[in-house]
Amino acid sequence: MLSDHWPPLGLRLTTPRLELRLPTEPQLAALAELAAAGVHEPDRMPFINTWTDLPPTERARSVVQHHWLRRGNWTPQDWSLNLVVLRDGEVLGLQSLWAREFAVKREVHSGSWLGLAHHGQGVGTEMRAAVLHLAFAGLGALTAGSGYLDGNEGSAAVSRRLGYRPDGTDHYVVRGARVASHRLRLSREDWEAHRSVPVAVAGLTPCLPLFGLTGHDD
Repeated sequence: MLSDHWPPLGLRLTTPRLELRLPTEPQLAALAELAAAGVHEPDRMPFINTWTDLPPTERARSVVQHHWLRRGNWTPQDWSLNLVVLRDGEVLGLQSLWAREFAVKREVHSGSWLGLAHHGQGVGTEMRAAVLHLAFAGLGALTAGSGYLDGNEGSAAVSRRLGYRPDGTDHYVVRGARVASHRLRLSREDWEAHRSVPVAVAGLTPCLPLFGLTGHDD
């Protein structure tokens, strides 16, 4: 089986409503089509990389190419886990978790997007909680970083709910304008204090070397 050679294909995160996994080819196609249909209202831009400004066909292709790129470039020192988010088999969006030199730094970062039709349903909190559980309970992370651009109140609210604290501000040029990006950090202690979503992880053990680990106690 292909998962014998690429164990993350067997990794599953489940919450009361969601399943997160590496997408199959049909699920990747559905994810691309979801992006083409719209990720946010056109009058705002929640991303530093303005990939959603691409025309729908190019936007869909960029989702597929980015997925292939990050899987192909994966090393234990620099990895990015891009998980499709499913509810009753329907593709809702993407939740990513990435790190550099994780075995030493024990720090992860996350990012996500949902199809426009799936906003405002609490899905963003549940899918972020799933990868935080993987990071802290499964991989032994010490901190998790995130951030949001001015005006992205949905992302900010998810982070507050999960216990992140402010960690400074950066500025970027987005659509030709200066925009503040608010950094956030979540400690293991704050994650423990704000855990509210039950998460189950399956298929992690054979993946550990690819995350730079050899066992749960590394």
